[in-house]
Amino acid sequence: MSLKLRLTIMNFLQFFIWGAWLITIGGYWFKTMEWSGTEFGAIFSTMGIASIFMPAISGIIADRLIGAEKLLGIFHIIGAVILCLLPEVASPSMFFVVMLINMIFYMPTISLSITVAYSALTKNNMDIVKVYPPIRVWGTVGFIVAMWTVSLAKIETSAAQFYVAAAASALLGIYSFFLPKCDTNKGGSKKSFVEALGLDAFQLFKQKKMALFFIFSMLLGAALQLTNAYGDIFLHEFDSNPLFADSIAVKYPAIIMSISQVSETLFILAIPFFLKRFGIKNVMLMSMFAWVLRFGLFGIGDPGSGLVWIIISCIVYGMAFDFFNISGSLYVESQTDEKIRASAQGLFMMMTNGFGAVLGSSVSGVVIDKFFTITENGNDIRDWPNIWFAFAAYSLVVAILFAVSFKHKHDPKEVESFSH
Repeated sequence: MSLKLRLTIMNFLQFFIWGAWLITIGGYWFKTMEWSGTEFGAIFSTMGIASIFMPAISGIIADRLIGAEKLLGIFHIIGAVILCLLPEVASPSMFFVVMLINMIFYMPTISLSITVAYSALTKNNMDIVKVYPPIRVWGTVGFIVAMWTVSLAKIETSAAQFYVAAAASALLGIYSFFLPKCDTNKGGSKKSFVEALGLDAFQLFKQKKMALFFIFSMLLGAALQLTNAYGDIFLHEFDSNPLFADSIAVKYPAIIMSISQVSETLFILAIPFFLKRFGIKNVMLMSMFAWVLRFGLFGIGDPGSGLVWIIISCIVYGMAFDFFNISGSLYVESQTDEKIRASAQGLFMMMTNGFGAVLGSSVSGVVIDKFFTITENGNDIRDWPNIWFAFAAYSLVVAILFAVSFKHKHDPKEVESFSH
């Protein structure tokens, strides 16, 4: 088996695990268990909590003690066991604890899989910039395939989705031990523990421009969690309306939502053109206004004649997600000193996938319960149009504040340097 194929399989399974439950867990939470939105928001915050500290800690372990490929395997096998325990949990509070443990072992595997790939490609004298992206795109394909699998099997509201994820996690765990070996520095690193954790990058907050950038990264990270958490259940809840109960979008909402991931793969290819033509600030602004459209179109959409708006919203998602995450990463790369560049990238991820995820997940659940949910005959009824419009308003405010407060002059030569 060629190295590229081996790494492709690793990426496919890595994101298949996540795709098997991330988008569809809302259906299980609200339709099967009938737990509250506030509690659900806390559940979705677990990935953010884990992202704040675990990738850095696992990186230290992989650098100094255990090869990244072995640590990847150990974490996925543990994750498989934990995923099998989730269906046995009967209370929201215990579900939070078990899911947090699951995320503590899953979230660092994303960076570990990248480490394995980069190490193997470098040892084989391959151009990472050229070779890795086509390999990584199969991770998104794995995510989409998982969503389709769960949807076509009609287990979107069932605990069976966790067993599908567990099976893939166990498979990848075993497979990881046969991946190319990653070296460790048994003698230890000259870096201090603070430097190893990437905490030295916090000095960037002393610069007004970078402080603003990281704050807006957190605010946009919050927006990302909203459609991940609520998109699937939004479509599921149309099943109580006779006009939409038999529609494709209600029967297979995860398939409709997977259009977002397809769009994501396409917009990645457009980033170099947009960066060169419009500059990083304008590209990030496009992302923010794309989030306004993403939520606003959901607000006017429905599984019937309004399905076109939901589909367009899913297409817009590619711009909303990619244009901020990737261009933001490039901005960090261009604006930070080489000595703390890796730490700065870690800080960027911490603000978006860590603090931003916790903020978006926890606050949104409380807001939905308090302002947009009524109880009739013992059933919670959510006002989805106004929920999405509220999210759109939030994104619009963030975009306007960013446009006014963030100053950055476009330099085409700076963008040219990224492509070499």
